[in-house]
Amino acid sequence: MLRRGLILAALFLPLSGATAQEVRQEAADEAAIRRGEYVFNAGGCYGCHTDVKGKGAPLAGGRRLKTPFGDFIGPNITPDPDHGIGGWTLADFTRALREGVSPAGDPYYPAFPYTSFSRMEEEDIADLWAWLQSVEPADTENVGHELDFPYGWRWLTGVWRALYFSPGDFEAGEPPAAVGEEGREPWERGAYLVRVLGHCSECHTPRGGLGAMNDDLFLAGNAAGAEGEPVPNITPDRATGIGGWSLADIEGYLEIGMDPDGDFAGGAMAEVIDHTTGKLTPADRRAIAVFLMSLPAVERRIARPPG
Repeated sequence: MLRRGLILAALFLPLSGATAQEVRQEAADEAAIRRGEYVFNAGGCYGCHTDVKGKGAPLAGGRRLKTPFGDFIGPNITPDPDHGIGGWTLADFTRALREGVSPAGDPYYPAFPYTSFSRMEEEDIADLWAWLQSVEPADTENVGHELDFPYGWRWLTGVWRALYFSPGDFEAGEPPAAVGEEGREPWERGAYLVRVLGHCSECHTPRGGLGAMNDDLFLAGNAAGAEGEPVPNITPDRATGIGGWSLADIEGYLEIGMDPDGDFAGGAMAEVIDHTTGKLTPADRRAIAVFLMSLPAVERRIARPPG
């Protein structure tokens, strides 16, 4: 039956005006778009680039992100040629993600998490680009950031990058011995999802006065997180982190937002679960759990910032 179907397909190709090569290319493009949608979800792009409260079009920008440095406004990333990325090339897109630079050569503020995305796999970037080209363009103008003095001076970003930004390829490194050889593959996948694609440290790692992450407190919580809310410690410390959780607890939380006590996530994390971790495969949620529980435990209790 399969052979007969192939013969019939070959007979009808000329009638449809498509060559076998074109059909294969279309199938490859569709596969890339499907993979790209998954990368988009895993990367949490929806939340920063969609003004949900203002009922804006998906990915049309306008989302206000409150930080200790002022308000950043997410830009339009639909394929609109005037206000979005419709005039970009794949090379422009790759440079933005991996180098943190616009097509015009201007450096981006690190509120755009290129410090994590810089280590994205090229295949993921290409697939994400393919998916973004398939979404509905939105003719929505971008709004400028509203930053406190002196952070509005964009030239200072160049100084910041020289001090704190080092682009490069992703290297998972060696997992702890406790992970075991059978756990190496999920651990490596979890490292990529947490450190790069999911950019968890951008919110869960505290920052210094100039906005650089404190790597010594990786994922140990941030008292002054985005939207002015504290972001919890997610290292496996039993007293102040998630050391009392099981792998299944973490997986369930990432899927539906319920913690071991029966409480549900709120605020920014609820958005992450709705638009990101809740859309991952069970295998990827397990990989994240495996990686998180392999980290060094950091005793650091996070309280709501004053004011």
